[in-house]
Amino acid sequence: MRQIMVLARREFKSYFDSPVAYVVMTIFLLISGWQFSSTLFLTNTPELRGLFNIIRFILLFFIPAVSMRLISEERRLGTIELLMTLPVRDWQIVIGKFLAAYMLIIITLLLTMIHFVTVSFLGDPDIGATLSGYLGLILIVGVYLSIGIFTSALTQNQIVAFILAFVIIFVFYIIDKIIIFFPGFIAGILEFLSTDYHFNNISRGVVDSRDIIYFLSMIFFFLFLAVQTIESRKWK
Repeated sequence: MRQIMVLARREFKSYFDSPVAYVVMTIFLLISGWQFSSTLFLTNTPELRGLFNIIRFILLFFIPAVSMRLISEERRLGTIELLMTLPVRDWQIVIGKFLAAYMLIIITLLLTMIHFVTVSFLGDPDIGATLSGYLGLILIVGVYLSIGIFTSALTQNQIVAFILAFVIIFVFYIIDKIIIFFPGFIAGILEFLSTDYHFNNISRGVVDSRDIIYFLSMIFFFLFLAVQTIESRKWK
């Protein structure tokens, strides 16, 4: 655990040693804030459901942008070999980088809580729905980020890693919206695989263990693939 936290702190600090974190966070907050304000004035409804919808869409681009360099940059610069010589395991490197990026994104999400303060002045928003909505976002970020780390481990090219992550994330995002084109049995499977389906369940205030298990299983699965990818490339 100590090695993981050291790697996580090192990676997290590296975000703020360059303009990367500031630029990405600012762009995220500006886009989400502008869209939220526009929706709020149009609907005149003091709730954050619209904000959650906006954020879920922005995450399709935001998380691949954050995660694309996590492993691919190390491989491109040759520093991944240096990491391998340290007394840390491959899975510890992956978890450390995952936690660092996760902390960055969660901090960015928490900054959007300013919108909750705004709607509180305008009405009486549902606190339970707001908390469950943020819980759903935190879980969905974990899934998207684990996918991003996996694709980053596949290639040295950050652009390729970004595109691969976006495509995979987009598939899980949109899959529940096209189930009408499939027969019942297949549609049920596809719906269960959709991240949006499970997010919508949680955002309604119903925190079902099946939804939590889904998100945690997806995170574990893609982090496992990332570790296996790194280990397989060590022998090439």
